[in-house]
Amino acid sequence: MSATGPTPRYRRVKEFIVRHIENGDYKPGDQVPSESALVTMLKVSRMTVNRALRELTHEGLLVRVQGTGTFVAEKRPLANLVELRSIADEIAERGQRHTAKVEFLRAEKASADVARDLGLNAGAQVFHSLIVHAADGLPMQLEDRWVNPATAPDYLKIDFTRITPNEHLSQVAPLSEVEHVVEATMPDARARRLLRLAENEPCLRLRRRTWSGGQVMSSSVLLYPGHSHRFATRFAYRADGTAKRSNL
Repeated sequence: MSATGPTPRYRRVKEFIVRHIENGDYKPGDQVPSESALVTMLKVSRMTVNRALRELTHEGLLVRVQGTGTFVAEKRPLANLVELRSIADEIAERGQRHTAKVEFLRAEKASADVARDLGLNAGAQVFHSLIVHAADGLPMQLEDRWVNPATAPDYLKIDFTRITPNEHLSQVAPLSEVEHVVEATMPDARARRLLRLAENEPCLRLRRRTWSGGQVMSSSVLLYPGHSHRFATRFAYRADGTAKRSNL
């Protein structure tokens, strides 16, 4: 009992789970006991367990996957905003297996917004792909990409379960410029379903445009579960005041 009274039951449940995580009993990616199991183990109500799991999820220690269960969150990887790297390489470097599911890959007419981003006329043909990238089976990134056909004419013929769009585009045309814009966002119903997000869980949204030879090659929106990803970069400055990137 604390000086201010007994510890609330939901906090006891949180402390029980955190203690097992800190002791290494529950490792990143491990599924924690179900709500029913915790109710039986700790002799508390389901409402108490639900609150504890919900708070630990909001704090980033747990990940709740709809229809599957609750898992210990992976340590959030750092993604460098300066380097343009393949999500497959990032996942492999953490010792995990990358897989990709292509939701669609097609040609379509560019909307006004897409045409503006690609420097094309509205209604011009563009290539559009929507791909879910996963690490050991858990969705890590939803990649929604539009490509200028003039820069990558074979885009629709590529098997993007074997190579990422970023890798393919880097092979067919040398990159000359990259633009990144990052913001927090609430995903729509489709993104929430594909990323297996809990209700009201936010995402990190990375808008990226790439150029080759002065021409826009692609425009993409990359969504990451907010609990599992963060972006960072670091700069040093030369004596003349100009910036020089430092490794993270």
